Formats: sequence, C-alpha cells, structure tokens
Amino acid sequence: MRTETEVDRDGAVDVEALYEAHWTSMLRLAVLLVDDVGSAEDVVQEAFIGLHRNASRIRDPQAALGYVRAAVVNRARSALRHRGVVRRHLRAAEPDVGPPSSDAVLLAEEHREVLAALHGLPRRQREVLVLRYWSDRSEAEIADLLSISRGSVKSAASRGIASLRLHLGGAL
Repeated sequence: MRTETEVDRDGAVDVEALYEAHWTSMLRLAVLLVDDVGSAEDVVQEAFIGLHRNASRIRDPQAALGYVRAAVVNRARSALRHRGVVRRHLRAAEPDVGPPSSDAVLLAEEHREVLAALHGLPRRQREVLVLRYWSDRSEAEIADLLSISRGSVKSAASRGIASLRLHLGGAL
C-alpha cells in the first residue's frame, strides 16, 4: 500500500510512484481552482514535471507531496491570471459560453450549484476553502502553502463560508 510520501530505496523522491498515487487528487484540486479540466490537467502535469526536474534538490523526500500541492496551487493561480489577461484582450471575440461540459464527468448534478458559488468567491477565499474542506489541510498547512498568516486563513474561510451560505440560501 502506498503512503502519502513516496520514496525509493535510496531515500530519494520516487516521482513515478508519487504521480501514480496522487495524480487524481491533484487533478481534482486543480479543477476546483481553475474550473476547467483541460487547464487543470496542464497545471498538474506541469507541477509533476517541476518535481521531476527538481527531485534531486529536494532535501526531505517526505515533503515532495507538499511541493506538488504548492506547485498545483501556484500554477492554477498563473493559469487564472493568464486567462484573465486573454479575456480582457479578446473580450469582443469571445462568445458567452456555459461551464465546460467535461465538468459533468467529475461532479454530480447536485454539486454544480455549489461549484458555481465557489467559483464566484474571491481567489483567496476559494483557495482556502478548497484546501481546507476538500484537501483536508490544517490552518497552519494552508497558511504555509499560501504564504499567509493563520489569521488570514481563518478570516478567508469565515468570509467564504458566509458568502456561500448567502448564495446557496443557507444550505451549508
């Protein structure tokens, strides 16, 4: 059985085993952050490529999963920034479209409203809620991952939950 941290016999990062064990969970995290399966796949792939390139520099192989998780969050941010720039410059040429049809594969129908509400939140609130409630990270881990204080994590989570409750009519 695989553990959360994957190391080979020499104590180095076993990138292939880590990829195999955690690809799906990292993809789900990325989908929740970027709201697009294709972009999410690119984000996760790039995060694992970065791990592969830097595996020899990771002093603590036990931290490799955290490295990938942080890379996914950072690359998701970059993808969203890039998407915003492209949309600002090409707004006239871009037709209004609904959510990607591929979301149906990952999310059940009853979750779509929650997902839409989640994507309506500010980036920081969305990241904190996804990391806290989907990835089951502690406040300290989230603070470290996002380079913010624990108080900021608590505040973002509280405001995000309040916004979701308001949007979903108290269903949370």
